[in-house]
Amino acid sequence: MKNITIQSKTTVKEAMEVLNKTAEKVLLVVDQDKKLIGSLTDGDIRRHILKNKQLTDSIETVYNPDPYFIFQKDFDKDNLRKILTDHKIDLIPILNNERVVIDYITWEKAFGNLLGGAGNKISAPVVIMAGGKGTRLEPFTKVLPKPLIPVGDKPVIDHIIERFRAFGANQFFFTINYMAKIMRAYFEEKEYDYKIDFAQEKEFRGTAGSLKLLQGKLEQSFFVSNCDIIIEADYSDIYRFHIKNEYDITLVAATKQYNIPYGVCELNGSGSLKRIREKPEYNFLVNTGLYVLNPDILSFIPDHGIFHITHLMESLHDNGGSIGVYPVSDSSWIDVGQWSEYRKAIKIIESL
Repeated sequence: MKNITIQSKTTVKEAMEVLNKTAEKVLLVVDQDKKLIGSLTDGDIRRHILKNKQLTDSIETVYNPDPYFIFQKDFDKDNLRKILTDHKIDLIPILNNERVVIDYITWEKAFGNLLGGAGNKISAPVVIMAGGKGTRLEPFTKVLPKPLIPVGDKPVIDHIIERFRAFGANQFFFTINYMAKIMRAYFEEKEYDYKIDFAQEKEFRGTAGSLKLLQGKLEQSFFVSNCDIIIEADYSDIYRFHIKNEYDITLVAATKQYNIPYGVCELNGSGSLKRIREKPEYNFLVNTGLYVLNPDILSFIPDHGIFHITHLMESLHDNGGSIGVYPVSDSSWIDVGQWSEYRKAIKIIESL
């Protein structure tokens, strides 16, 4: 059995790290005697973060103290499948008579791969913004367009596509401009089992302007991804989060924690010292460059000129639209858009 157990004194940040190391979406909270006292899902952590709580908080007020479980003596596969299906959960712990966790059953163990997990397939279109010059990656991008920069044994765009394909996505749109002919030629020579289409800018339109070219071609909520990021996350859950909460845009954000290794001076209104905070920690949510958008909001994008995703969000906000934030851990976000991060990305990909 994989070690997916944690204790209640564990911090939220530590729990996120444990979740990232396991393929499961659930951690089992146990006491000192390894008896089950709760469960913690990535959704529990996400709700904690969205309440503007700290990553350094313990999970004591975050985990579910009343999880589903089954005793070993009552084990029945049909009943277990019914629990998984009826309650749309991914994992059920198996306990002995003393409530000690001795094993667990996942959706895949119960059903095999026939049903594809607890609703983890999507049919949403994916738009990859692939038209930028990638100046931060020069001189590579003097020769190749940024989406074709190799990360490991394949270009970054293939890494992005593979992660969407793993969740069933089958239709991809590429907005192109810089070295557009090379982008087209790459896919002309490539064998693939999904649908692709290109939307070519006549001028550089910024981080959202080229989406105007797809107005009328998209009939359902769709993903938008920068071409220099790789996100290790449950794309189906991101999409469900967007639909369930009826957002117009959902932004995927990575949790960043910064520790200042000094005493920080805080002043009062008169300029005198109020207090010194020793080595404070600050938490932020950073835009990763992955979004889910509703097709109707493309009408806010003008036909010409530079228009960034931030402009779209501002226009949407001014017109009463709603924007959601879906947090992921910092280690789930691989950024290859600048040299320092590109070197890290190669090491991460090679270790997967």
